[in-house]
Amino acid sequence: MLSEFIADYNYVIVIVLMMTGLYVVFASRNLIKKLVGLSVFQTSLFLLYITIGKVKGGQPPILEYAKDKDYAGLAPETLVAAADGAAGAAKHSGYNLDIAYSNPLPHVLILTAIVVGVATLAIGLSLTVRIREVYNTIEEDEINEADYIYNLEGTAG
Repeated sequence: MLSEFIADYNYVIVIVLMMTGLYVVFASRNLIKKLVGLSVFQTSLFLLYITIGKVKGGQPPILEYAKDKDYAGLAPETLVAAADGAAGAAKHSGYNLDIAYSNPLPHVLILTAIVVGVATLAIGLSLTVRIREVYNTIEEDEINEADYIYNLEGTAG
């Protein structure tokens, strides 16, 4: 059983980070701590997608032109895989089908998600600064109490 955890340690780390982030978000009453919890949760999702996108033994999908090589009568413009100097790539399709390639799409999507996550965190922190200016606190209980006392819901009190 321990060997199964060691073999899939990335998934164990993802689960631990995800549960830690969720616990901090739900258990904390401080707005800054909630934002930190959201960032930890988001990081666990990044790690999950990067782990899923990795192919064991896979190579980057980089292709090159085969201008100076003769591949069993294929046209010189045929794209040939760049792995191992394109040796053994004289297949009928022009590609070396024996090589496992990693899909770059999950990694590109994670780069975009990181940018969005940083922007969201910046907005959350700026809203926290503004809340601190108005309520003089960043604790949810005190903010809710101030809302109740001053009746900020727009009804007559």
